[in-house]
Amino acid sequence: MLKKIVAVSLFALTVGSTVAQAAGEASSLINIKATIPTKTFFVLPHDPQFGKDETLHYNPINGTLGSVSQPFNVKNTDGSIHAYIEGGPANLFNGNPTQNIALKTTFNGVTLTASPQEVVDDATSTPGARADLVITAEKPQDGQVGDYTASYTVIFDNVPRVVTQ
Repeated sequence: MLKKIVAVSLFALTVGSTVAQAAGEASSLINIKATIPTKTFFVLPHDPQFGKDETLHYNPINGTLGSVSQPFNVKNTDGSIHAYIEGGPANLFNGNPTQNIALKTTFNGVTLTASPQEVVDDATSTPGARADLVITAEKPQDGQVGDYTASYTVIFDNVPRVVTQ
């Protein structure tokens, strides 16, 4: 009886390994990342997917592009928050620089430029708050057609509180 069990087991092992080799192998690459901000300073979009693939929808009736708006959770327990656009305000680009469409980016109601400026004051940022980032485009002119893209970076600075004595 023992010989039959061993023989059957060896047969099953041989068949199983042959089937596994015949079936090949499968794999799945998994990339995981996590960002955990400090408790004293952060500026994070409420939707963690924001900025990955945003669209300004075209309205053919009035010839305008829509806007993009995203609330951000902000906090700086050590002072205020300043922001700017790296390299200055961006444009939508279709491959022809004469057809650029200017973009306007505001954060908490402040229009962002290439120069850092306060977007959340000390009193508001210390306990934490929510502030909107809004991107709008100028109205496209006749002849401005095609697929447009833009890619730019908004920098948020932790500006320490100034203590006067």
